[in-house]
Amino acid sequence: MAGREAPINRRSAARLAAVQALYQMELGGATVEDVIAQMTGFKPRSPTSEEGEENELPAPDPALFGAIVRGVSADRENLDAMIGGALTTDWTVERLQILVRLILEAGVFELTARPDVPPRVAINEYVNLAHAFFDGSEPGLINGVLDAIAKAHRGDEMARARN
Repeated sequence: MAGREAPINRRSAARLAAVQALYQMELGGATVEDVIAQMTGFKPRSPTSEEGEENELPAPDPALFGAIVRGVSADRENLDAMIGGALTTDWTVERLQILVRLILEAGVFELTARPDVPPRVAINEYVNLAHAFFDGSEPGLINGVLDAIAKAHRGDEMARARN
């Protein structure tokens, strides 16, 4: 990623750690509570840091981290249905790269289950997270899907945020 990144806060670190935990669960088959216990006190590694570089990320907000991991795991089928509905007709959830799908699931979870998080904040956080992992069109795809879902589920807030 080019340029200097903005400092990351505990809530942003929680989102990164949650996506990393969901990825670990996807590949390794660990349970939700095992991953949460394992990652308690864990400081996520920035996707842009080099091997051996000191990790400058703060410890994740444990409540947000746990809520995202538990929420995505418990409601994956519904989250994927919403994502599928927001994709263009030539794309399916199954065609998405694992990491893209996990970022979308976490973002959709926050948009639909966390009214305390403004929709524009959630979208921005997950698009920034996508930029940390991808240099191609993936962040744009994530932005488009999250924006469509936010308009469908929190349209009044989205309209007020534009004004």
